[in-house]
Amino acid sequence: MRVLFVCLGNICRSPTAEAVLRHKLRELGLEGCIEVDSAGTGDWHVGKSPDSRTRQAAQRRGYDLSALRGRQVCASDFSRFDLILAMDNSNLEHLRRLRPGKATAELDLFLRRYELARDEVPDPYYGGEEGFEQVLDLLEQGCAALLRELRGRL
Repeated sequence: MRVLFVCLGNICRSPTAEAVLRHKLRELGLEGCIEVDSAGTGDWHVGKSPDSRTRQAAQRRGYDLSALRGRQVCASDFSRFDLILAMDNSNLEHLRRLRPGKATAELDLFLRRYELARDEVPDPYYGGEEGFEQVLDLLEQGCAALLRELRGRL
């Protein structure tokens, strides 16, 4: 099983989701069973580390983003991954436009898929520290629900 998280620049939401899910998989001894990655629909931050505020907020909760680097979604992702989860509607629509005709990946809006309190993970980039904490809260809830789904697929 292969999961790809996608946001706009791949420096806040999607790398955090990747780190949270990797951490939870490691805790359950499932890290070898499920491949996890993240990407952005934009190319502004390709090769760059996640935003420093994102790294700090994640580190306070025990998630390590230090090895992650931004990358852009590519056509092969739609066949390489089983599940591609967008952080917001704008990125989901962008992914639908990019999706090749013979793609096999299932596309969905991450939080809406699990009927959580919100449909979208808000972009914390232009806000304060509380935005990064809110994103972590939402991603932890979403990853817990995703993990229940993934365990059922194994």
